[in-house]
Amino acid sequence: MTDKPTPAGDRIAKVLSRAGIASRREAERMIEAGRVSVNGKVIDSPALNVTPKDKILVDDKPVAEPEPPRIWLYHKPTGLVTTAKDEKGRETVFDKLPEDMPRVMSIGRLDLNSEGLLLLTNDGGVKRKLELPSTGWTRKYRVRVKGKPTDDMLSPVRKGITVDGERFQPMSVSLDRQQGANAWLTISIREGKNREIRRAMEAIGLSVNRLLRVSYGPFQLGELKSGEVEEIRQRVVREQLGMEAPEKTPVRKRAEIPRGKHGSKPGAKPAFKGTGRSGGKPGGKPGQRPTGKSFGGSGSRDWNAGGKPQGRPGPRKK
Repeated sequence: MTDKPTPAGDRIAKVLSRAGIASRREAERMIEAGRVSVNGKVIDSPALNVTPKDKILVDDKPVAEPEPPRIWLYHKPTGLVTTAKDEKGRETVFDKLPEDMPRVMSIGRLDLNSEGLLLLTNDGGVKRKLELPSTGWTRKYRVRVKGKPTDDMLSPVRKGITVDGERFQPMSVSLDRQQGANAWLTISIREGKNREIRRAMEAIGLSVNRLLRVSYGPFQLGELKSGEVEEIRQRVVREQLGMEAPEKTPVRKRAEIPRGKHGSKPGAKPAFKGTGRSGGKPGGKPGQRPTGKSFGGSGSRDWNAGGKPQGRPGPRKK
């Protein structure tokens, strides 16, 4: 029996994801809903390979040529949900992005009351790759808890803890400072399960009242203000993800938009900046501090127990 040759091209859902239309899973749902046609014929199954010669339409609109993978840093404020649409009608992170940004997807999530670094991408493959624990990228947080934690209390979390039948991998936890009834911790994790840190802390008798993500793998929050967005330069994306660069990289200009609450005036979009900020090599050990290296962006900063920046930022290249 002869094996059938593999069809040329890529799966239609992958092509739609690379074009920034939707994630692969969302693209499959769009196909099942009859919103996608190939060469004039509506398709109802994602089990189809397509090539650049095929004419693809989504909602009767042609799909543009896929852009190279791009990544943005976004300083998510509290009070926003990380989802495209919220069934409760709450504001989402995508409602607050600059109008000139392309369609993007979040790499992982930060819950409603969490803040700090959220990575955005136009590429579904990058999204999946960076969300996988096997990628080995550490997520680092500054966490304020109510209570007086001790090393004995934190030991189960450091060894790995099971909460409501769900196993969390060992976390790197350091006690930075006790401030009255609250304490500041630095916590590093590799999985990023739903409300993982909050649930783990609750399991040992501590209540989280502030959670700020300061780095995701080699990418750092640095001097990025609440509500602001910065694009990582293509050169840095290549270096960190091992991907090929396009022949020409699109250049984004900074939109000088005044900031109010959450980094913008009510109804306004936050400032958009393009930098190459990254902090060190991917796959650092749990608890390892970002190196503070900058690729064309502002200097990085560390956080003390009160959540305030320490040290002077480096010069910003223009």
